[in-house]
Amino acid sequence: MAKTAPAHLLDTNVLLRLFKRDSQEFAMIRAALRSLSQKEVRLCYTSQNLIEFWNVVTRPIDRNGYGLSILEADETAHRIERAFVMLPDSEAIHHEWRRLVVAYGVSGAKAHDARLVAAMTAHGLDHILTLNDRDFTRYEGITVVHPGDVPV
Repeated sequence: MAKTAPAHLLDTNVLLRLFKRDSQEFAMIRAALRSLSQKEVRLCYTSQNLIEFWNVVTRPIDRNGYGLSILEADETAHRIERAFVMLPDSEAIHHEWRRLVVAYGVSGAKAHDARLVAAMTAHGLDHILTLNDRDFTRYEGITVVHPGDVPV
């Protein structure tokens, strides 16, 4: 029996660069996603990813955002929803997040990363595709994959 490729959660920073053609990481991320898709890797996102994505793409450019209109952001969000698999929220994610933040001494903005790990755990994923490798290395059982490390 052939081994199934592990599903990957897409970090928000990957989604953001995927829809910004002038990003220096755009081509690398596209190539990584294409390669993973060809290997039939299930590529996933959470509602949290989409919320964080919306926050950045609708924020004005002069405040480090993309400056998209609501309609443009909606179109882009629909593209994410069509292209990738959504991992639904659940009470199990909440309980796992609570466990993680205490067990790993997580504080501040890093609590968002812990929630992504909690969603991964609740859904049986152990791979995350991210540009911020260091944000997830503290968590045991998580394989952090940088898009530049995906063989194309």
